[in-house]
Amino acid sequence: FPSHDKGGWDGEATFWSKLNVEQQHVGLQLADAVKCGRHRITLTDHLHIGELCQQTLQQGTRWNFIVNNQTLIGLGIDVVDLGLSTTPTVEIAVTAEKADGGIILTASHNPKEWNALKLLNEKGEFIDAAAGAQVLALAQREDLQFVGVDKLGKISTGDYLNYHIELVKKYPWVDAQLIATRKFKVVVDAINSTGAIYVPALLKALGVEDIIVLNADVNGRFAHNPGPLPEHLRELSAEVDIVTGK
Repeated sequence: FPSHDKGGWDGEATFWSKLNVEQQHVGLQLADAVKCGRHRITLTDHLHIGELCQQTLQQGTRWNFIVNNQTLIGLGIDVVDLGLSTTPTVEIAVTAEKADGGIILTASHNPKEWNALKLLNEKGEFIDAAAGAQVLALAQREDLQFVGVDKLGKISTGDYLNYHIELVKKYPWVDAQLIATRKFKVVVDAINSTGAIYVPALLKALGVEDIIVLNADVNGRFAHNPGPLPEHLRELSAEVDIVTGK
């Protein structure tokens, strides 16, 4: 993994045990990076496996995705929970919220067992090698200090889907009216992840009305390996052939 990806453990038991420790030190690293004001962090989950966490941890209510919000607020950090989102959307949300950083749970284009914490700085950019080394150093120290009850962070929710789409439409090189005149027909393979939410919404905003979404059940259980390799694109290719009459 690059320096901004923390995680990707093979085997569920190890994954669950290490994730809670890792998030604590991610929170500490972010809190230590900003010495004044109330710390704020944006948080999202691409894969929607809160249900699995719920079963594993035997929680009575929906766990706020895998990165435990309660741990972060216990460190005195305010959390903006973005729910199901995309990596670039979270990057935008970090700066819009004036947050001190962001945490994205995603396996990127890898199989779901490679879930990891993708970390952003206050600019909405991936943390560099030096910041990544700081997180790892904190994890090795295991020196956690939670705040008192009067200084606990707060959890709020945010939805940046439409905000992100509007930014795309305002980009100088994007001409939604011209795109609409082309009458495109688009096939999207969302592999049961958040692309099923974001890609059709973006296409519709750009004037594309004829959209076919494959594997649109957003449950985090990938329909197939998401890597863009020929063997993983057969269903998508077959649908495109049907649409184009090939």
